[in-house]
Amino acid sequence: MKNSLLKTDEIGVFALGGLGEVGKNLYVLEISNQIFLLDCGIMFPDAHLLGIDYVLPDFTYLEENKERIVGLFITHGHEDHIGGIPYLLRKVNIPKIYASGFAVSLIKAKLGEFTDIKMPKIENYESHSKYYFKDVEVSFVRLNHSIPDMHGIAFKTPLGYIFHTGDFKIDLTPVGPGAEYHKLTKMGEEGMLLVLSDSTNAERDETIQSERAIGESINDLFYNIKGRIIIATFASNIYRMQQIIDASILSNRQVAVIGRSMENAIEIGLQSGYIKAPKDIFVKPEDINRIPPERLTILSTGSQGEPLAALSRIAAGSHRFIKAIPGDTVIFSSSPIPGNQEPINRTINALFRIGADVITHGPLADTHTSGHGNQFDLKLLLSLTKPKFFIPVHGEHRMLKFHRDLAISVGVDPQNILIMDNGDVAAVSKDKIRLAGRVQADDVYVDGTGIGDISNNIIRERKMLSDDGMFAVIITVDNQNRKIIGDPTIISRGFIYMKGNEALTDALANDTKEFVTNVFNNKNLISESEFKTKLSDYLTDKIYDITQRKPMIIPVIRNFNTTDL
Repeated sequence: MKNSLLKTDEIGVFALGGLGEVGKNLYVLEISNQIFLLDCGIMFPDAHLLGIDYVLPDFTYLEENKERIVGLFITHGHEDHIGGIPYLLRKVNIPKIYASGFAVSLIKAKLGEFTDIKMPKIENYESHSKYYFKDVEVSFVRLNHSIPDMHGIAFKTPLGYIFHTGDFKIDLTPVGPGAEYHKLTKMGEEGMLLVLSDSTNAERDETIQSERAIGESINDLFYNIKGRIIIATFASNIYRMQQIIDASILSNRQVAVIGRSMENAIEIGLQSGYIKAPKDIFVKPEDINRIPPERLTILSTGSQGEPLAALSRIAAGSHRFIKAIPGDTVIFSSSPIPGNQEPINRTINALFRIGADVITHGPLADTHTSGHGNQFDLKLLLSLTKPKFFIPVHGEHRMLKFHRDLAISVGVDPQNILIMDNGDVAAVSKDKIRLAGRVQADDVYVDGTGIGDISNNIIRERKMLSDDGMFAVIITVDNQNRKIIGDPTIISRGFIYMKGNEALTDALANDTKEFVTNVFNNKNLISESEFKTKLSDYLTDKIYDITQRKPMIIPVIRNFNTTDL
């Protein structure tokens, strides 16, 4: 069915993820009653999403309009752009996935982990590829990022070009192939209707270094370090892993790969040709202790301080094969994802306690560079493409607003720029862009094997439990004689330690007994749920008066019969 928010001559543009956040990118174009999907990623939870493994986009709108979906187009292979694909395929049949090079290998490997999903058709596009649909020509522009085969995606429509940049930066000395800036200029000359552009670094005006410069810096570090090197980076940063292997070869070191995601990435890289290394350079983790420290590089996961990642276990002394020792040098070849600085600091402090030296990116050593363009890069892209309309995407709200100001500074009409949230639908015609309404675009939580069964109420309950714990009171009642039997049993978890707080628990038990007695003495009938609610409210007030804390109250009633009250 046609989107009722759009007029006949309008193109619909909206996001189910990626606006007001960094992650779970999923953008939707509706052109001539066809739905084109751009990327389908996940977002990793921050500290307040207790127990959550991943956050997914809400696929409800796509389920309701699945017959109009013509394809899923992937810009590159990072998790925040492809991690949601298996979950999407469980809900919706996608006619074909369009991806390029390394992203194809990563998608196939990811889908291979989900035995309940039939492998879809995957079209491996090149930068010169073109695909034709009703009133739409889809083409691609090679750009530079921190992973191979990153492409912006262009949709040539009767109204002009719509261009989605994906993640990019301007890198004049890239490790891989150079960007196709001439295509951007050509589209601008032919008529760029709308650009959707990466806003991650819209606040940064400092120079973003080239990936090649980081490789040279890593070579210098390896040459000057005499002991064992443990280096952590993102498992998806194939360019960085190649640079680490090259530096190890130059410094006459063998490489041990630690961490499942890193091992998988290396294997995919070697099989697909994106990583080139002699076979004898790799050493198995169990053989690490046979290699002299000055001849060994350990390539590890855990650059973000993840508790179960290899580097965190090394720092904690719990890794099966590796013990950090004085004289080790640990290099963080990554930048902290917002919210991860605290666990990273914990890992760094633990390594220093052991006696290892730790090097992070900073004024003294260039160990990492961003894959996202700075203000100059963003303005240059807008200057080359000359869009009539502009929607900043892929960023938190402040980043989107900074990007809007950059667009205005290079001549985009402020009236032609929309700052949107997930679910907001932009309607684009030849001469106008407007907010047409909203579609459903909530967060969907993955918790173990459960998908979407965790609500915001449960997250709030988990937060309450983590802050003030749980207080349970178990009551046995005689329904016939309307009286409480014995004393209530008190159980506390994460609230107070029972041993040593007998006076408090006894007082609360007596208060509970008094409350129940008053209920039985009252002739008014109440239901079980109302009884529990009143008891919870009563104990909440009592506990707060004494402790200034509000644990979760769980009343348990044995032999309770609501008809007898």
